[in-house]
Amino acid sequence: MRHFDLSPLYRSTVGFDRLFSLLDQASGVDMANAYPPYNIERTGENDYRISVAVAGFSENDLTLETRENTLIIKGGKDVRSEDGAQAEVLYQGIAGRAFERRFQLADHVSVTGASLQNGLLHVDLVREIPEAAKPRRIPIGAKLVEAKAA
Repeated sequence: MRHFDLSPLYRSTVGFDRLFSLLDQASGVDMANAYPPYNIERTGENDYRISVAVAGFSENDLTLETRENTLIIKGGKDVRSEDGAQAEVLYQGIAGRAFERRFQLADHVSVTGASLQNGLLHVDLVREIPEAAKPRRIPIGAKLVEAKAA
């Protein structure tokens, strides 16, 4: 994979720090951080869904948190038998190790819900652009009156 030097852009731009850090993260793909596997789907014009394969985890073993523009999904479980003693695993083919998966969310994207079905954690997201950020047409020759705060 090619490596791009973004340092000239750092010197000549202001306010794009987050974008450049995302580009730096994307260029260094870490295969060790591939657990658990996930899909990102577009389910509508402004609707998205992240599906994470969490076979063997229950709702109590998973936590979802949003902080700034980051969605954090954590999973961890304690393998105990019904009497409370630590279970002895003779062969472990189903990965049940603890994990933390982070997703960078774009501006104005928020989580609307989450569900656990058939070993898949589905996190639904929606992009809601505020009215002030939407493009608007301004007729030529018209005067715009701004409301003054009293």
